[in-house]
Amino acid sequence: MTRQSLHPFPLRVHISSLFVLLVLAVGLLIGWLGYSFSRDQLETQAVALTERIARETLIELRLATAPAEAAASLLRHAPLAQTVSHDERMRALPVLVEALAGSGLLSSIYMGFADGDFFFVRRLQGTADEAALFDAPPGSRYLVQSIDHDAGGSRGRFVHLDAGLVVLRSDERPDYPAAYDPRERAWFRAALGATGRVITSPYVFFSNRQVGTTIAVQAASGGGVIGADILLASLDASLARQKVTPGTELVLIDAEGGVVAYDRMGRLVRSVDDPLQVVKLNRLMELGVPVLQQLAGYLPVADAGGSLVLQAADRQWRVSIEPLTLSGANPLFLVVAIPEDELFADALRLRDQAVWMTLMVILVAVPITWSMARGIARPLQTLATEAEAIRRFDFSSPLQVNSMVSEVNALAVTMDGMKRSIRRFLDISLAVAGERRFEDLLPRLLGETISAADATGGVLYLYEDEQLVPAAALSADGQALPGTPRSLSADDEHDLPARALHEGRPLAQSCDAATFARLGLSEAVGANEARHAIAVPLLNRQAQPVGAMLLLRREPSDAARLSFIAALSGSTAVSLENKSLIQAQKVLFEAFIQLIAAAIDAKSPYTGGHCARVPELTKMLARAACDTQDGPYRDFRLDDDAWEAVHVASWLHDCGKVTTPEYVVDKATKLETLYNRIHEVRMRFEVLKRDAEIACLEAEAAGTPRVQARARLAQAWAELDADFAFVARCNEGGEFMAQLDLERLRAIAARTWLRTLDDRLGLSRDELERMDTRAPAVLPVREPLLADRPEHCIPRGENDRIRPDHPLGFRMEVPTLLYNRGELYNLSVARGTLSAEERYKINEHIVQTLVMLSALPFPRHLREVPEIAGGHHEKMDGTGYPRRLTQAQMSPLARMMAIADIFEALTAVDRPYKPGKTLSEAIAIMVRMRDEGHVDPDLFALFLNSGVYLRYAQRFMRPEQIDQVDVAACLQTRTV
Repeated sequence: MTRQSLHPFPLRVHISSLFVLLVLAVGLLIGWLGYSFSRDQLETQAVALTERIARETLIELRLATAPAEAAASLLRHAPLAQTVSHDERMRALPVLVEALAGSGLLSSIYMGFADGDFFFVRRLQGTADEAALFDAPPGSRYLVQSIDHDAGGSRGRFVHLDAGLVVLRSDERPDYPAAYDPRERAWFRAALGATGRVITSPYVFFSNRQVGTTIAVQAASGGGVIGADILLASLDASLARQKVTPGTELVLIDAEGGVVAYDRMGRLVRSVDDPLQVVKLNRLMELGVPVLQQLAGYLPVADAGGSLVLQAADRQWRVSIEPLTLSGANPLFLVVAIPEDELFADALRLRDQAVWMTLMVILVAVPITWSMARGIARPLQTLATEAEAIRRFDFSSPLQVNSMVSEVNALAVTMDGMKRSIRRFLDISLAVAGERRFEDLLPRLLGETISAADATGGVLYLYEDEQLVPAAALSADGQALPGTPRSLSADDEHDLPARALHEGRPLAQSCDAATFARLGLSEAVGANEARHAIAVPLLNRQAQPVGAMLLLRREPSDAARLSFIAALSGSTAVSLENKSLIQAQKVLFEAFIQLIAAAIDAKSPYTGGHCARVPELTKMLARAACDTQDGPYRDFRLDDDAWEAVHVASWLHDCGKVTTPEYVVDKATKLETLYNRIHEVRMRFEVLKRDAEIACLEAEAAGTPRVQARARLAQAWAELDADFAFVARCNEGGEFMAQLDLERLRAIAARTWLRTLDDRLGLSRDELERMDTRAPAVLPVREPLLADRPEHCIPRGENDRIRPDHPLGFRMEVPTLLYNRGELYNLSVARGTLSAEERYKINEHIVQTLVMLSALPFPRHLREVPEIAGGHHEKMDGTGYPRRLTQAQMSPLARMMAIADIFEALTAVDRPYKPGKTLSEAIAIMVRMRDEGHVDPDLFALFLNSGVYLRYAQRFMRPEQIDQVDVAACLQTRTV
């Protein structure tokens, strides 16, 4: 740094520079306050406008429906309901036409009769499209569509009339009765089930493809239903007139997202590709408007409506939802979506004006203040810039300051020295922070220390079992140091590193060739021309040895350099200790994870390896997602922290199974608890067979012919053998229990056997307490062969229940009982071997997994572990457990683990209740699960396309399980 002696200048002049900052702060504050106030005002106005639009839309809806309601109410008492022929109904036509004339929105009036007859009067507008649609002759103003049923059959006809109700043409339509039955229409059924008039939800009329609603009421005589169709086309124009801004989207929807009215009517309806060319109302997702498509994800809409902010098409939108309620009709909702950039345009303009005014004031003030303060402010600004650079850890530029203030020059000298010292310490700190792997940290620490000490090379020793073991040896250029440094005894003070460690301070000395040879550094000395060495002890916070560092130099070291290296070594020692502790904790944590997973797999011989295979498959699928270059996961990436979270979550995904009773996990038959109770049932059958044999012998003794008695015995034994074989087959749970099987099972259960011993002897205290729910039987007593007894029902305690307000959001149906071990109850299980209570106990393991993992104080980068591990039984359609999450509520990693868990369970060969599936069978089942909304379809496609399924099969499945899979066919989505 260069210096120049200048006359000092008063420091108080520097205060003038505060003027610019003050003007800038005040201007920005005024601009921000003005912007905030305007924004609040505009938000309030937007809310008021939305409410006004909702009121006007509701009024228009009521005005549209009022004439139709009046007409329907009037006509329900008309004699039209008592007519039985087409001619009689045509005589009532003037009354219907007069009702149509009461409102321009009333398009048709009709009546459906209980016998299937139909009389429909439509007003025609005389347009070309209408004429083409109904094949109307010129001058047609009304169209009568009728269906009549009599003894001769069904007859359909279309009658075209002019304004004076003169028949222009009558067409027979023999296909009309078959295509249309009023009794099957929603308005007909709704009116019959209501006490008054009903209003249908808006829909596209079958005959004219226009949007409207139907008002229907049962005729007073009960002979049919009067209906009136109202066109809602005026609502589209009304919405278009009420746009708040040019980009505002106005749409009227029902609670499920069906579009009723839209300010662009051309998008209101769509054609369905079917033989009838049906036209249907679009839904929000089908309008092609990004913000409305995103809003569809928040449906169905609550009755109270609400407001929210959405991000769509690179714009922020304010969305308001206002309910519109008509008596007798399902509620509709008015959606008003306004782009924020249009809504707050005035506020933004006011903010920009304030900024420009502030800048103008500054532009005027800067030359004045600058001319007064530049001689003093420039050196201070240089120092401030340098201080800011140091704050950013930027040491790239040299410091050069010439100032008229002597204090400033002194500060510059001090700052330059501080800069060099901080840089050397930070280089080592950055090395420690930048290396995640302990084995890579050692050469990095050594290299930074060599550079800071201006050494030509060095060796880093670690203290292990009274030895100094070389862990890294580098030259100043970062290459490996020539030669092979040897291990040193920490007690041999002839070696410089050992002596420095013993004395606890850095030591420097000149070294001859013999000294370097004893250290194993002869080649290093020749390559680096080193003649001097510095040995630095590395001690932890408790002054215990961690290691030592030997630095090779061409020149001797002074006291200042030794002091600097001593301070530097303290930072190095602490860094080594911290990294060693972190490494040890990670190793211990990993050991605990492996211990828990191994305990879970060892708990049941039938699930051994599940906790080890699921992590492998999850990681394979995650790696495939990271490697893919196209599809929804082309931007999916995981850093080291995320990979660690995947590793921990996948190994602990079933940790809750430590709480699941082993016999429930391994239950292979329906009567199995801690043992298979089929043996008890078999002994009862044996008793019955002995009873039958005794009865046979008694009959022979009483004089019954031996052949006859033995024939009866053989028949009784055969029946008992067949019944037991049936019960045993039911116990296996391999087939679905049909209704006939259940009836036979109940019939067998109704048999009785004679018990002569007290069934309370030899029981535990808990068993006796459950037995107290029924009175002791008087012996001997006959009992059902298969029974559901009170003592079989084990109540569920409070600790086994899930509170509705559980903080983890569990949503599972909890059975009333903890266990039901009733014999007939368990044998009647329709499919599989588990009862509802046992099935819940199995599923409860994921609840316990979430509870256990959520209670652990995971570090920040592992806080997603509970969510990843606890979601592998959720389904994409929200029907899974334990929290019924949807696909959008689950992270990609949780969805990956769900696929891994399912595939491993399907292909595992160590389950007692089923054999492992072949590759094609497992994939076929997962295809159905994808189509039913159970797994992520995009991830499943990646699972197949990337070949993850095959690589897993080759590693973990038996050769006989691996067969051909038609991936192309599996990727075709089928509607369920």
